[in-house]
Amino acid sequence: MGITWRHRAVPAALLALLVATGCESGTPDAGSTPDARPGATAAPSASAAVARVCAEPAAGPAKAPAGAVTVDPGVVGDLAAKTEDSPPHTTFWLRPGRHRLDPGEYDQVLPKEGNTYLGAPGAVLDGARTNHYAFGGTARDVTIRYLTVQGFTAPQDEGVVNHDMADGWVIEHATIQHNSGAGLMAGARQRVRASCLRGNGQYGMNAYKTGDSIKGLVVEGNEITGNNTDDWERKQPGCGCTGGIKFWAVDGADIRGNWVHDNRGTGLWADNNNNDFLFEDNVLEANDGAALMYETSYNAVVRNNTIRRNNWVEGRAAAKDGDDFPYATVYVSEAGGEPRIPARTDRIEIYGNVLEDNWSGITLWENADRFCNSPANTSTGYCTLLVKGTKRCAQPGIATAPLYADCRWKTQRVDIHGNRFVLDKSVLGCTVLCDRMAVLSNEGTSPDWSPYKGDRVAQAITLRQDNRWHDNVYVGPWTFVAHDAGRTLGSGQWQGTPYGQDAGSTFRTQDGG
Repeated sequence: MGITWRHRAVPAALLALLVATGCESGTPDAGSTPDARPGATAAPSASAAVARVCAEPAAGPAKAPAGAVTVDPGVVGDLAAKTEDSPPHTTFWLRPGRHRLDPGEYDQVLPKEGNTYLGAPGAVLDGARTNHYAFGGTARDVTIRYLTVQGFTAPQDEGVVNHDMADGWVIEHATIQHNSGAGLMAGARQRVRASCLRGNGQYGMNAYKTGDSIKGLVVEGNEITGNNTDDWERKQPGCGCTGGIKFWAVDGADIRGNWVHDNRGTGLWADNNNNDFLFEDNVLEANDGAALMYETSYNAVVRNNTIRRNNWVEGRAAAKDGDDFPYATVYVSEAGGEPRIPARTDRIEIYGNVLEDNWSGITLWENADRFCNSPANTSTGYCTLLVKGTKRCAQPGIATAPLYADCRWKTQRVDIHGNRFVLDKSVLGCTVLCDRMAVLSNEGTSPDWSPYKGDRVAQAITLRQDNRWHDNVYVGPWTFVAHDAGRTLGSGQWQGTPYGQDAGSTFRTQDGG
């Protein structure tokens, strides 16, 4: 899948840290107990209404609803057996206690269309580190509510709940925690609401579906915390396979009202041909890497989010390593607005957000060597949404219109306005490289037949692709990077010719505030 920052992996030794979330009942939750990591998250203030659902999960029905099939935790495999013996559209009520599947690694529940699974207070479906998957199969419109699912061992990039990426599933008031792989996969029209996705080995959710057919995804009011406990970037440097949630080729998603915090790696990462996203009213904080990455994707709205104390681990590691790339908290990489692809907007709009004491701010980046059919395209086999077939992106056609433009994922039409950027370096404990806003590219060098060599892409992303900051408020000692990583500007140069950025913005250069 995608690569976090350009083509470089953060040194593994600098990523070693403590798991920063609460565990099962009897263990303090992440919001109540400080941990040893810098920036560990306390419970959010009352002024920031967030989904604090891991510490305060909603209770399921104490009695079986009328007509429901009761599942006995004292009978191993009872849930799977009763699912198999019952017709579609059956409701199952799991009594309080620890429910187990049969002991085979592939033993799992295979729901039928329209089934509903309700957990009583204290109902836990436990894989006992033996079963790979909890709920699989291709049945549509399955509902899981009030149930804790834990202890499953899904392999890398696979998930425990909705393992086979069926469509129309609803997951509400669930706790999916301490599993390997991803806690949850996704299908089209999936709704994930008011749930706790905590402490899973790779992702809280991997929103990927074979065939790239996820549409209409809703992720609302969840707490997504402490995921990537297995530290996959250490196991596979540069894999780009970690974080709170990863989205892959999703067309239409509303991501709102979530508390995404203390994940190892990126908080929310949309990577590869995603389109039509809304990120709204989320609190994104204390993630080791970027709070939000939008990569090789199209058309998004990022508004009214609170984004604080992110990227301290990965940003600091890069600075310690002497890397001058502007590692950012909101990172837009080869992604932009495209009017030819239908969506609720034809831009990437970033507005009304508060970014406070993060390691740097927003970076708009475009790798000159990364395009369809290029060896630097880490989304192997994929082309842009404007070109069908990677082989078309070759000489001589790629050197002229329309392929010259359409074979690239372009960082273009990004509109950043009405945001508040606050930085107090004493809070971060840094002196340099944590204070940057950036729009840049590299020198194009490869492959030999590339039509994008030299600074063509750097000139385009900086001056000609309608990327604009304006009407923002800056508090603290911000610097700005334009064209390439070595070109650092003060606010006056950033606003002046030729860049013309941040018209109507205000700057208070003192720390903090």
